[in-house]
Amino acid sequence: MIAQLVYVPFIFAFVISTAITYLTILVYRGLGIVDRSTNKEHPKHIHTTPVPRGGGLPIFFSLFFTTMLFGTFDAHMAGIFVGAFILMMLGVLDDIMDLSPYIRLILGIVAAALVVFSGIGIAFVSNPFGGSVLHFSGPTVVAKVLGEVRTFNIIGDLLTILWITWAMNFVNMGAKGLDGQLPGVVVIAAIVMGILSFRFVNDVTSWPSAQLSFALAGAYGGFLLFNLYPQRIMPGWGGGSLAGYFLAILSILSGAKLATALIVLGVPLMDVVYAIIRRIHAGRSPVWGDAQHLHHQLLKLGWSKRAVAAFYWLVTAGLGCAALQLNSRMKIYTIFLLGVVVGGVLLWINLFLSQKSRDQRSG
Repeated sequence: MIAQLVYVPFIFAFVISTAITYLTILVYRGLGIVDRSTNKEHPKHIHTTPVPRGGGLPIFFSLFFTTMLFGTFDAHMAGIFVGAFILMMLGVLDDIMDLSPYIRLILGIVAAALVVFSGIGIAFVSNPFGGSVLHFSGPTVVAKVLGEVRTFNIIGDLLTILWITWAMNFVNMGAKGLDGQLPGVVVIAAIVMGILSFRFVNDVTSWPSAQLSFALAGAYGGFLLFNLYPQRIMPGWGGGSLAGYFLAILSILSGAKLATALIVLGVPLMDVVYAIIRRIHAGRSPVWGDAQHLHHQLLKLGWSKRAVAAFYWLVTAGLGCAALQLNSRMKIYTIFLLGVVVGGVLLWINLFLSQKSRDQRSG
């Protein structure tokens, strides 16, 4: 059973992802679909040589083939992968054309809605103040979808769309920025989600969640081989959005453990929250990127790209281990604590860099 849930999907997805990532690099370089270098195109770019994007391609196809061969491909999985296909194709177009973030946001919402239409939704969340769970028993809508009559819970399903869309964007913005950062974080987070699924391992309905979790870890593990410093390919918008998309869905499939996902991804989550506040305060659109994320600030302190990536991996692993042990109330406290810590670190770095700049000017 363990091999069926863990080793087989992980290894197969890893091998397929490795092969397709290598082919993607060759094709993108051959076609000249590369990000040129450093700040010439966008301030958030910190690479110094032309690097292809295209991470969405190996991630999508490795997960799709793994699920088709070893998973249960039912209506739910069909909805998940139709949405994922949209994100993958959108990522390819963004690699070529640099699409508006508003277009990406709208189509990301469409992809999330397809997951809901397939029958996946947040029906309840754990009550952090005691008791069992909080059920979303608000108004419902009955509709015929693909020949089947389904009941949609308006509050729960809207929350599901919001959660998936938000996860896609904060993972893309906060966990993706330099060599090896994103795939390493996703491998760890996916393994945590897989371990969470083992709590229901005697329930065969939880097997698709466990298989998809370890397949996701394998897919990003294969991509990581080529994304480590010095990177030969970048995740691009497709690779980043698929990471948040699948992790958000896995948090739902593994028992509506949204708080667990929020803790595991706590550093990029809080980094993006502060980035949005910072941009709005400066009178800029919150969806346009900049070079002031936590990973950018750590680089300005003199950290190497390898060190920053390792920092994100270690923090994610530590938070993942903690999240598996915490109860609902402690998870809420931990999320608030993460917000305070990340905010404090960003404030200290900004003050330190400002003082250093003033000292250099005066000296």
